[in-house]
Amino acid sequence: MKFIIDLIEDVREQIGNHEEYAVTAGLLKADETDSTKLIYAGEAPLNSAMLDEENKQLNFKINGSDTRVSIGELIPPLLILDMDTMMYELRMDVNVQYPDMEVIGFGKNDEQKKYILFIKI
Repeated sequence: MKFIIDLIEDVREQIGNHEEYAVTAGLLKADETDSTKLIYAGEAPLNSAMLDEENKQLNFKINGSDTRVSIGELIPPLLILDMDTMMYELRMDVNVQYPDMEVIGFGKNDEQKKYILFIKI
């Protein structure tokens, strides 16, 4: 389980808050031959991010639109949140089959300027 504060800290440490990085979903799934291992299953750009006050979550969505979330759009508004809000959980809606997925980790691709939020499908 990851929280907004984890995201803020990792972005600062891993990519130095570079605003031009696109935020993407990294899809992981259990290896069919060894269920203790995860294998890469694909990647998709994130199209939106919204705070859900009721469920205490920051929800990312993939909807196939041309809109892309960048670090420059995502991080600055998060930095001014109060500490209680920074403890909201990170969740992601991939599609109808995979709604409300838990973000389990972070990564980066410096060559393609991508910051990756990993989920297990």
